[in-house]
Amino acid sequence: MPTEEELIARATELLARGPLLPPPAERKRLREAAGVTQQDVAVALETKRETVNGWETGRTMPRPPRLAAYKHLLDGWAALYPPPAGPDTPTGVPETSTDPAVPEAPEPQVAAPAAPEAPQPEVAATAEAPTAPATSKRAARAAERPVTTLRRPGAKKAAPAATPAGGGDPRFENGPLAVVDVDADGQVLAYCTGGLVLDVPAKSIPALVDWTLREAKLGQPKLSGPGKDADPLLVLTEAALERYGLPATLTDEERLAGRIPENHKVIKQLARTDWKLTKRGFGPWARIYRPAIGSERACVQLCIPSWNALDSRHWGRAAQLPPPELARVLGVYASRVMTPRGSTAVTGLELMTALHPPTRASEPDADGRRHSEHNPGSLGKDPVDCAPCEAPDGHPLLKDLPRFHVRGPAEKLFEEAYDWARPMTDAECTLRFLVGIDVNMAFAAGANGLNVGLGEATHVKQPVFDPKLPGSWLVDLSHVDLSRVKVGKEWVELDGDLLPSPFTPNGERPEGPAWYATPTVAYAQELGYEVRPLEAWVRYDNGRYLDGWYKRLRDAFLATMADLGVHTDMEPADFLAAMEGYKERDAELAIVVSAVKATVKGGLGKLRERPRGEGWRPGEPWRALVRPTWRPDIRAAVISRTRINLHRKIVKHAAFTGQYPVAVLSDCVVYASKGPSPLDFLPYRDGKPLPGGFKLGINPGLVKHEGTQSVLWGEEVRERFDAPELNLARYIKDGTVTDADNGE
Repeated sequence: MPTEEELIARATELLARGPLLPPPAERKRLREAAGVTQQDVAVALETKRETVNGWETGRTMPRPPRLAAYKHLLDGWAALYPPPAGPDTPTGVPETSTDPAVPEAPEPQVAAPAAPEAPQPEVAATAEAPTAPATSKRAARAAERPVTTLRRPGAKKAAPAATPAGGGDPRFENGPLAVVDVDADGQVLAYCTGGLVLDVPAKSIPALVDWTLREAKLGQPKLSGPGKDADPLLVLTEAALERYGLPATLTDEERLAGRIPENHKVIKQLARTDWKLTKRGFGPWARIYRPAIGSERACVQLCIPSWNALDSRHWGRAAQLPPPELARVLGVYASRVMTPRGSTAVTGLELMTALHPPTRASEPDADGRRHSEHNPGSLGKDPVDCAPCEAPDGHPLLKDLPRFHVRGPAEKLFEEAYDWARPMTDAECTLRFLVGIDVNMAFAAGANGLNVGLGEATHVKQPVFDPKLPGSWLVDLSHVDLSRVKVGKEWVELDGDLLPSPFTPNGERPEGPAWYATPTVAYAQELGYEVRPLEAWVRYDNGRYLDGWYKRLRDAFLATMADLGVHTDMEPADFLAAMEGYKERDAELAIVVSAVKATVKGGLGKLRERPRGEGWRPGEPWRALVRPTWRPDIRAAVISRTRINLHRKIVKHAAFTGQYPVAVLSDCVVYASKGPSPLDFLPYRDGKPLPGGFKLGINPGLVKHEGTQSVLWGEEVRERFDAPELNLARYIKDGTVTDADNGE
């Protein structure tokens, strides 16, 4: 028998192995109880979301130093969120409704061959006791509604889904959205993600909204701790519109107004049942709600493809897809980005707010109550004024300018993407091909790690430039000579006439003082030149606001491209081969890729949204100005950094190879080459690219093949339009140039 001392020594060994963790299922419960995502934990512990998922499924265990930190996190949550009461603990609340007024729903009639029988969950509509006279009618209506039944994939063939429907949250076990359609038998069906099909008993739009909130179990968990869960989204097909008394398409007048008229019978039905519409009315992206009671929201969003809710420029042919396939496309997008809140531009902007909500709950006060307070790292809940130089034409800050005054570079911040081209040299004309390369998710990559202003701008005279301080700077950069610049720590000689200027969108050398965002001025210093700002508008309250936004969209893009057979660890030749025809491998996922990329550009564009009709006149405020996310300075900083990132690669490529671009358009660069492939001019050695130069790959910031045309094609196009500097990057993809493209 071991002695007492030996047993104590063995126990001491176990204690020395480190902190013990609760079972994997309990780890997940604690995190979800705290309203925190796996991504939040990954960011806090500086690891990957997949790693946190491994800890919660028991596949892997955290190692020091993250082990102790993870246990500290779980212990804190365990103190706040103890395990729920067991089945023997009396709660006073029955598990299921026994209200005799709620009839049992009949089993759906299935014409397809019977699939293996699966347990059918019972979804009962329970009539809650009214808490006030105003809610008694709602409770009575709820008691009269029939219950919902579910159809399994065997009952109605549905497209396969790339992601699970419920995301692990029982409140939203049927996924974030559903496509509502009417089958040949006249039955209204809701096609959810994961191939699930629900029978819809609702006979009107108000009843459909009630059913969605009470029985459909649709929605999406919040993306950050202080945020809000996403409202359920219903996509209505033309057949569903007809069933519920809505027009299949909008008239020209309705399309211009963006909504159906206020006297429409469906809007009257909503008003009679105490439902409200937002200020944009009943349009392609209608929101139907009742005022929130405490933290309980009652809101459903509608998406109507036949009213042009899904713009074909960003969603391709999604609006023409059958309901199961459309549910799959939107479901994948929702699970990887977020539930659409409108156009891709609106969703891109809403994603910023969802990841950084303006407010959070404070610590309990002396009475144990929590209050709303500013959420650090967010833009806050109140808008801030831009600097005068950041204001677009027509802004109220500029109302005192003369009527026809045109602001020059010394009055207006003009950070935009490249649109530059030059005539080809004699040596380039002897080559056979023009090859275009395109930067993947260029503007998303420009947002990654970027320090942007969060609060108000401060005006400073004769400032000392600080490359870490976000702002707008009035400085003269005309002395920067691209014929001699620093690349790394060494000065190199280049042909400056063959390079675009990094300081202007048209690539022309600046002629005097101009306003620039911080990344542009910092790049002038990086090239080896002194900068002396005359004045600046700087933001001392700043942070990396867009980091989470970038990571969410990057992960969505990479995951979808991986589903299409394009991975991040491919060799250059394999990557080029995989990119050939990747859209044809799965046309639906290709739509998701397009929508993700449009979300990036549209979201950044929304940061400086201009007036959209509504009788606006120059000098008057417009609707977008009341948003905290109307931030033209952030948009300018991202575009500035994106343009500078591209120019840095162009300079390093020129210094190493002696090759210069023929044209640059936004994130596409065209080079003359002896061969038709990017590998014919990109300086790969032993499979490794030039450090800091162009690298083939699918990650944001790396490049792909945009297109190849002949040098003869380029010269012929320029001669046809008598334009030696016609930007060939605009047409390099397929070589099609029309007279309309050149104002003919």
